Amino acid sequence: MKMFLISDNIDTKAGLRLAGVNGVVVHGREEALKALESAMKNKETGIILITELLVELFPEVISEIKLKAARPLVVEIPDRHGTRRSSDYIMRYVNEAIGIKV
Repeated sequence: MKMFLISDNIDTKAGLRLAGVNGVVVHGREEALKALESAMKNKETGIILITELLVELFPEVISEIKLKAARPLVVEIPDRHGTRRSSDYIMRYVNEAIGIKV
């Protein structure tokens, strides 16, 4: 199984390319959706890495894949500017999951 990157910038692609991960740089929702569809059709792709900025363009599609698709695993990653999530992201996630404020 291989990893594939869908990125919104060249720096992220270059960094992961050094680690042996192939990928594409896309600009815009439609181009990103086409790249995602193409990566999902490839039987050798086991993990799709996608930058958080691109996930913000179509969160419903990513959620649907995560919930229903057996393969590939879709992982949201920060780009070179860091994460776009708030500092209390994990705590809010836990609170929503268990229904108790920790």
